[in-house]
Amino acid sequence: MTGPQDIDTSALRARYPDVFDRPASARLPMPAMIVAALAVLIYGLIDLDFSPSRLFAGLSQLGWISLMMIPPDPGSSLPVYLKALGETLSIALLGTTLAAVFALPVSLLAARNVVPSRILRRFLDSIRGVDTLIWALVWINVVGLGPFAGVLAIAVSDFGAFGKLFSEAIEGADQKQVEGIRASGGSALHEIRFGLLPQVLPVIAGQVLYFIESNTRSATIIGIVGAGGIGLQLAEQIRVLEWQKVSFLILMILVAVAAIDFVSGKLRFAIIGRRAVA
Repeated sequence: MTGPQDIDTSALRARYPDVFDRPASARLPMPAMIVAALAVLIYGLIDLDFSPSRLFAGLSQLGWISLMMIPPDPGSSLPVYLKALGETLSIALLGTTLAAVFALPVSLLAARNVVPSRILRRFLDSIRGVDTLIWALVWINVVGLGPFAGVLAIAVSDFGAFGKLFSEAIEGADQKQVEGIRASGGSALHEIRFGLLPQVLPVIAGQVLYFIESNTRSATIIGIVGAGGIGLQLAEQIRVLEWQKVSFLILMILVAVAAIDFVSGKLRFAIIGRRAVA
């Protein structure tokens, strides 16, 4: 065996000149990109008036607010908060379900291996490019304040996201099952029903479960702008400086999200396990 000391570096340099003596044009792009990124970062901090002194001065105020949040106390509003939390969970569940139901057939039309449509894919991109909070503001002006606007905001926003995710899952499906159904005389609908959907439905179910968990947080945020739920209660208590109630509401949200994450995780693993056994 030869050790590192036995290697003839001069012979290696002669044999692989491109590795040891790379031209400047090959070495410059990476440092140039790093310098450009740092320049953009510094410019952004200056342009946005980032001030370390203001940040450190605000930390004392943050500490004071944190002390005022202890102990969490709902007062006499616990029934109202529980109802608002249920409203938030309903917004997340209904909005996600509606988005998934409408996105599934559209994703089939957008998948390249089924009925590829560039126009439809660009349409999904345009919907996905608008944040849920913006959709909430739009629907509040259309249907008025309340949870109905929140459901519509989440449904429309997730429709674009699900359309992309579902179509990519369909494109990644194994085509051997589809070809087998086609060879046995099956129609295009049979190929989708018995060749594609059994493969992608477990993936789709896992994505939907994850979005329900994520949309619980989104439903809280859009509630602050008037879409109902616990976010509306949270914004109201912050406005009147009831910090103990604010901390209680935050704890309720954290517990709800943790519970949904636990349940959805169990369901996702169960779905993946069944798929592996099948």
